Amino acid sequence: MRRIEADFNRSADTHLIRVPIPYPGIQLYLKDESSHPTGSLKHRLARSLMLYGLCNGWIGPQTTLVEASSGSTAVSEAYFARLLGLRFIAVMPRSTSPEKIAAIAFQGGESHLVDDPGTVYDEAARLAAETGGHYLDQFTYAERATDWRGNNNIAQSIYAQMAEEEAPVPAWIVCGAGTGGTSATLGRYIRYQRHATRLCVADPEGSVFHRHYADRSVTRLDACRSRIEGIGRPRVEPSFVPDVVDRMIAVSDAASLAAMRALSDRLGRRCGGSTGTNLWACATIISEMAARGETGSIVTLLCDPGERYASSYYDDGWLSGAGIDIVPERARMDAFFAGRGLDG
Repeated sequence: MRRIEADFNRSADTHLIRVPIPYPGIQLYLKDESSHPTGSLKHRLARSLMLYGLCNGWIGPQTTLVEASSGSTAVSEAYFARLLGLRFIAVMPRSTSPEKIAAIAFQGGESHLVDDPGTVYDEAARLAAETGGHYLDQFTYAERATDWRGNNNIAQSIYAQMAEEEAPVPAWIVCGAGTGGTSATLGRYIRYQRHATRLCVADPEGSVFHRHYADRSVTRLDACRSRIEGIGRPRVEPSFVPDVVDRMIAVSDAASLAAMRALSDRLGRRCGGSTGTNLWACATIISEMAARGETGSIVTLLCDPGERYASSYYDDGWLSGAGIDIVPERARMDAFFAGRGLDG
């Protein structure tokens, strides 16, 4: 516990970046979670899961830690496992980017790759049982391991950093859903503090979450047919709490990657695909607000750095091989940044 708290004391809060947009009375902000020591939003989750496991007595001095992940959570968990001197194994789809696999190894973790992404849960549980270890299970515990009432969670940080802005209480906060833990924390905090903010979850078109939001009887797909790592799932995860969400926007992979590249050009540094998904949803909401003459602030998350996707999302050859044409959506995003709205 002391090692984790000492690490927290050495870490500053993440930056809140204002993105210039030509819509009078509307402001767009990015909560830059890529500035965490392990480079992503999942650093917060990994810390919470470790503390949760320690306080529940599930993690001891010889415990092997196992996780099912699409990469970023595993990078952060490997960091904390090394801090505690524990072995860490990440069970991930074989399609996980090579850069993420290398980042896990850099932090001292091991990668166990599976061909079928739908088997990561059972395989992680099997490895934990086989090693006498602990399955961290972010998909179950994400929404309960974080103190959603405050204690420096991401929601409390956003509102504290927005306090001196033109519209300090955001009209909208936009995030993606991988486990559902971030949207649960944000939605609960908004209600607990009685803010007028509405919460939008941006979800890949191939994911089940937006389908479940529209029809609660839909709980599983045969696969999540999206190439955006870190968000979207084939099953509704236990940590997803749809009743705290005000709106969901389904975003195509092409739109996500077009928005990612457009934003990276304007920031002067690369960001990841899930950030593009968030931005596309923000652009949709801002375009609607501008058309109605509404004003206010919108906050979303810059989830992780684009360097993790140099061989995929930023490689035109990879895009062509994946059958993803971002040209039409990039034109729409450029129109948005020119002040003409997402549909020009």
